[in-house]
Amino acid sequence: MIEIQTVTVDSERPYELAQWWSAALGWPLVDSEPEDDEVLLDRPDGPPHLLFIKVPEGKSVKNRIHLDVVPTEGRTRDQEVERLLGLGAKEHEDHRTPGGPGWFTLLDPEGNEFCVCRSRAEREAAGG
Repeated sequence: MIEIQTVTVDSERPYELAQWWSAALGWPLVDSEPEDDEVLLDRPDGPPHLLFIKVPEGKSVKNRIHLDVVPTEGRTRDQEVERLLGLGAKEHEDHRTPGGPGWFTLLDPEGNEFCVCRSRAEREAAGG
């Protein structure tokens, strides 16, 4: 049995991207400076953490792995999508269905895809 310690994200500007994800997730940056080539976000409840590493090339194709996030603090999926768009995320693909299920795919400031899914409360209210 193993556990995931860290999810690593290649980045052209790791400090700036880590700051964005810190605002999105509410996870603190760990001892980082703007010129650092590696910036860690510390998940308050323990692993997995997010590590942003400087790479020379920009993103050129679809992610092979991505994050699925769910709202907390009483927000719905749609409220969370609006909050993230307000932080600078970009709309990518809307996979929401009329009955409520589905997800919304956004892009972070460097174009990495991530999905916003329904909150636990939304899923429980719908019976699933």
